[in-house]
Amino acid sequence: MRVLGIDLGSREVKIAMFDGDGLVFKDKMSTMSFYKECCSFDGILKVDVSKIGIDGFDVGISTGYGRNNTDLSRFKAINEIKAHVYGARFQTGLDDFILLDIGGQDIKVVKVEKGIMTDLELNEKCAASCGRYLENMASVLEVSLDEMSGFYENPVTLNSTCAVFSESELIGKIAEGVSLEAMCAGINFSLYQRLRPMLTKFKGKKLVVSGGVANNKAIHKFLKRDYEEVVTLAEPQWNGAIGCCYYGLKFF
Repeated sequence: MRVLGIDLGSREVKIAMFDGDGLVFKDKMSTMSFYKECCSFDGILKVDVSKIGIDGFDVGISTGYGRNNTDLSRFKAINEIKAHVYGARFQTGLDDFILLDIGGQDIKVVKVEKGIMTDLELNEKCAASCGRYLENMASVLEVSLDEMSGFYENPVTLNSTCAVFSESELIGKIAEGVSLEAMCAGINFSLYQRLRPMLTKFKGKKLVVSGGVANNKAIHKFLKRDYEEVVTLAEPQWNGAIGCCYYGLKFF
């Protein structure tokens, strides 16, 4: 059975395909490009899978911000939490863990026990604790996200709790002659500090990290202070789409 999973995020759309019980296809594109190039609109959003590069599918599962706009005659919509939990279970084989999903514009922390979600914390109000914050700050410093993620020692203190004001604060640090390494470390540490209040209420030994920020080496290093094991998924950015596929494989 071929299962198509689509995670319609606010900034990117992630697509995954399962054939049997494994991942055989994945792709991603900007949300705007997806809507323009792969969809038509007639009261509802109709996805043309041939334009994605897929011949066909038996079951379609969608999640993300735009999940309820897709053609429901072809796609079953599930909420993002369910999709990400199923994705993490498939990618790790674990049934007991804390899931931290750091997206471009929101954060989810989910406690999973015996394969079932038992607690949840969301942050959808401010970009200062999300991937967009790192992107903006890397742009100010004119470095890549990958380069910035490698710094965690001797972080400069960044006090602003607002993503916009943080940029001004960072420019001030540049004017003071603070080293690039210390500023990068400070940015990474400030994101970690914003994550901690959400994580402190969740007790557990294993933390599974998904989303684009899962590849940030410094964040991974800081999180190890609080958990015995920090697991980064093989495909952290596609976790929601993979979870859609796994859900479809189990229940359809």
